[in-house]
Amino acid sequence: MTATTTASEPTAPTGGHPQRWLILGVICLAQLTVLLDNTVLSVAIPSLTSELDATTTDIQWMINAYSLVQSGLLLSAGNAADRYGRKKLLAAGLALFGLGSLAAGLADSTAQLIAARAGMGIGGALLMTTTLAVVMQIFDDSERVKAIALWATVGSLGFAAGPLIGGVIIEHFWWGMIFLINIPVALVGFVAVLKLVPESKNPQGDRPDLLGALLSTVGMTAAVYAIITGPEHGWTSAEVLVPAAIGVVVLAAFALWELRTPYPMLDMHFFRNQKFVGAVAGAILVMFGMGGSLFLLTQHLQFVLGYEPLEAGLRMAPLALTVVALNLTGVGPRIVMKLGTPVTVAVGMTLVAAGLGSIALIGGGTEGTYWGMLLGLVLMGTGLAVSNPAMANAIMSSIPPEKAGVGAGVNGTLAEFGNGLGVAVLGAVLNARFAALVAVTATSLPAALAAAGSEAERQEISDAFASGLQTSQLVGAIAVFAGGLLAAALLRRAERTERTEKALAAEQTIAA
Repeated sequence: MTATTTASEPTAPTGGHPQRWLILGVICLAQLTVLLDNTVLSVAIPSLTSELDATTTDIQWMINAYSLVQSGLLLSAGNAADRYGRKKLLAAGLALFGLGSLAAGLADSTAQLIAARAGMGIGGALLMTTTLAVVMQIFDDSERVKAIALWATVGSLGFAAGPLIGGVIIEHFWWGMIFLINIPVALVGFVAVLKLVPESKNPQGDRPDLLGALLSTVGMTAAVYAIITGPEHGWTSAEVLVPAAIGVVVLAAFALWELRTPYPMLDMHFFRNQKFVGAVAGAILVMFGMGGSLFLLTQHLQFVLGYEPLEAGLRMAPLALTVVALNLTGVGPRIVMKLGTPVTVAVGMTLVAAGLGSIALIGGGTEGTYWGMLLGLVLMGTGLAVSNPAMANAIMSSIPPEKAGVGAGVNGTLAEFGNGLGVAVLGAVLNARFAALVAVTATSLPAALAAAGSEAERQEISDAFASGLQTSQLVGAIAVFAGGLLAAALLRRAERTERTEKALAAEQTIAA
């Protein structure tokens, strides 16, 4: 099987595709739409409850069906993109996402909306893996870090804009418009992809690893399901432990199979590469700290400090806006080019840890001011803007170009895993501290506040939650800081190994 790659296209002076920046704009717009749908639905919960008679369980599945399907399919989608063509799968992802959005917007029952959201998750998985893979194909080494920084910025913008855009739409239209607005974006993206994006695929034409795809999908779905439902059912409940055990066993079987099959979907030997392992460790721990922190902060803002969802979203926005500002102005990529990947990762993760510490020490209590939280959010945003492009570039550049789709799948899977792990661990730390300070029988903070018999009891519960939040942020700060040092050490060692190998190769060439 022969590959159609950017080599057949006219090349720009830098060696990249001549329309690379226009293509980047198109795929970032498509990716933004996918990321918005991770958070936009949260503001429509009251409307869905009243108009579709949705129960709490229905709402949870409407939100989780999308992320669950998307997470489970990331590796398989990346592998399919490498084999069958990234342009084809990108266009297919846009088509599926658009059709799913249409079905969701016109749904008149909770079952229809949940099914439509699952369909959107399939399209989202194809988009999340192929967009980064295309970036790797159309940009050369001199511009790739900047392009990846812009690509990563879209993720932060999606987080910040989701609740805000959803709130504006719900205020002026009915809830279905939060899905129907995706259709013109998907249509424009579909046409632009067909016209502009060059096709590329794995030139080796490996046989499809069907068993590997099945095992990875089942294992990731089970693991992510356990993480998503943990806060609701309790981390020691059968509803969580059973899928978690299934996920661990199936993913272990996946790893063993990938080591034995001649055509693996994910070459496990990548994990022998210290550059890959260092970037992986950093990516997981950054998302660990961020995911757990943001999950708990949104509750703190709404249930303890009393902000409405839209007001809470506005107060969380500085984190994402900092990332956007630094990467759009090119500050983040310039730091990577000047300091090198190991130092950049260490500095970025230290800033993220400092942000978590700021929230814990001066911004997380019931008596603390928003300015302490604002400082923490800006520090975390700065750390993300510096470290994320460096780590994404390290992961993708340590994987052969023909496996770019799988690399993007690994990157997306790590983000989901780190985020879920942060929610689980930091949430457990908060709950343990909360239980040590106040005795309540309610299973959630809103329920505990509602059951309080007096204002003094409500204040005691709020203070206990705030104390638990501060403790969890400190644990997250320590983990992120230690992870930054570990990742930087592994990346530094990998760079030394690469320089040694290049020097030996050059000596052998001269000798020959």
